[in-house]
Amino acid sequence: MSTHTIVGLGELLWDLLPEGKKMGGAPANFAYHCGLLGNNAVVASRIGTDALGDEALQIIADHGLDSGYIQRDAVHPTGSVSIVLDEKKQAQYEFASDVAWDYMECTEQWKILAAKTDAICFGTLAQRNSVSSKAVGEFLSLLPANALKVFDVNLRGTFYSAELLDRLLHSCNLLKLNHQELPVIAQLLSLGTNSEVGFARAILEKYPVETVCTTKGEEGSLFVTHNRVYEHQGYAVEVADTVGAGDAFCAAFVHYYLAGSPLEEIAEEASRRGAWVATQSGAMPSPATYTKPESCIVPALAHA
Repeated sequence: MSTHTIVGLGELLWDLLPEGKKMGGAPANFAYHCGLLGNNAVVASRIGTDALGDEALQIIADHGLDSGYIQRDAVHPTGSVSIVLDEKKQAQYEFASDVAWDYMECTEQWKILAAKTDAICFGTLAQRNSVSSKAVGEFLSLLPANALKVFDVNLRGTFYSAELLDRLLHSCNLLKLNHQELPVIAQLLSLGTNSEVGFARAILEKYPVETVCTTKGEEGSLFVTHNRVYEHQGYAVEVADTVGAGDAFCAAFVHYYLAGSPLEEIAEEASRRGAWVATQSGAMPSPATYTKPESCIVPALAHA
């Protein structure tokens, strides 16, 4: 497989988990897993000129990611999010406000990066501030015409609106969301359906989206294109926490999509990687802990 330049654009922050802090942020998590898969993975974000920012840069470098597009902010601190796990190990988030990634800028360096990007992943959270929202929009406008533009929704708190969702859907060709986000988006955009397939078809008809992927935890995932509906049964795992599982899923999807793999293989590899991360604490587990489904994951079908 050829190496692609893949960018995670948005928040880089510290996940404050019950057992301590870990590096995170959906775009950074995504880039980490793209890097593990052999791509030139880039984190485009902004952190403070503080101790947490210095530590973040070191970890990003240690993970083999390109940190040259992480901006430093002398005024605003490095971001963080407090994470509480519920009884099902599902994460609940409380984000620190007015932090460095709220003030990202589309610099000349970023413009050069945009012009050579093969795929990018972005979400709603990094656009809660108009400054960063403008930077994201400008970066997306400078991408090559054939770039894969992934909108991984990641609804958090109240940091989204119908206007923002509509704008970002017009800027992507691959939409990824989870089954909990689907009815929220359907209502905000007045799509008139909560059916997973019906929702996907409404999106495909209204926006320049080529594929809609809906993840459903251990119940699998659904892929809808203009001419195909495909469902993967997923994997049931013993969950450590769900932080970053969707980002890992998305990274594998993008990697195999760019490689021209058939949809069945894309779905399988994305499901495996997402399931692996769910068995680990934190969003960027060591690749040494990676095990395939046959050794640690029970197919969800076995529980039917």
